[in-house]
Amino acid sequence: MVYATLAGAILAEVLGTTAMKYSDGFTRLWPSLGTTAGYLVAFFLLAQTLKTMSVGTAYAIWAGLGTAAVAAIGMVFIGEAVTATKIIGLLLVIAGVVVLNLGGAH
Repeated sequence: MVYATLAGAILAEVLGTTAMKYSDGFTRLWPSLGTTAGYLVAFFLLAQTLKTMSVGTAYAIWAGLGTAAVAAIGMVFIGEAVTATKIIGLLLVIAGVVVLNLGGAH
């Protein structure tokens, strides 16, 4: 269950960050509200996750997978450049999350 809660936190953060891209510096109402809602849900779910998972493990997974997902969304849906360097960087972020997670989620 803790990983499902963490996955929800990651999804909410990714949606909030993506909405922020479209908020035009918080000058557009609906994307701005989407950003706020996304981050409120993300932090609430992350806080629930931290009740049973170590902060280092939870944050590594949350930050790493969130970063990788937002970068991938940028390249696939927003038209940001896809380069070998970015792909290698994304793979390294994911590998880092896996290595840190090998220490356990306690």
